[in-house]
Amino acid sequence: NESIRAESGALHYMRGRIDISTPAPSVGGLLKSLVTSENIFRPTYSGVGEIFFGPPIFGEYHILDLNNEEWILEQGSYVCSDYAVEIVVWRNKALSALLGGEGWFQTLVKGTGKVVMQAPGYVERLELKGEKLSVDGKFALARTSGLKFEVQRASRSIMGSVTSGEGLLSTFEGHGTVLIAPVPNIYQNVVDSIRAVIPRGK
Repeated sequence: NESIRAESGALHYMRGRIDISTPAPSVGGLLKSLVTSENIFRPTYSGVGEIFFGPPIFGEYHILDLNNEEWILEQGSYVCSDYAVEIVVWRNKALSALLGGEGWFQTLVKGTGKVVMQAPGYVERLELKGEKLSVDGKFALARTSGLKFEVQRASRSIMGSVTSGEGLLSTFEGHGTVLIAPVPNIYQNVVDSIRAVIPRGK
């Protein structure tokens, strides 16, 4: 007799007495969706039974337990959450959005409850206590909203960044938590290898 919210199209199958509803967004929410390309039509499942969301073709699911917290998720990682968890759009700073792979907008989840997110592999939880963390952008999955986030060159000089092979890094600084998946599972590695040889536009 509970309610949960999920990403549109995530349902695999369900059994039991479960009702599905998709609340109409507000005018402001609709306008925000048009600007951010964020999906605001997220169905709500209510009742008694079991719901199975299609397993990721590659990668894994990770459960994030919120306790009156705010987390910023990588684009496309949100799968579903307890109904009490609020989902809003987070706008990154202009320079970080332009330089990094995270884009202008990300998903922010806040409140208390469980959030299920998709990850390319095993998730590692890093606690920051005032120090700075630099990560290859594609490995960072989520961060607590209190952390300072920027995209910076790997080296102070442009030549140093180029010769290091790293270029740009996502940096997190302050007190909070960052989730990373530094080692994609074997299936994700296979997909990345196939994508590397497929001509763009195919």
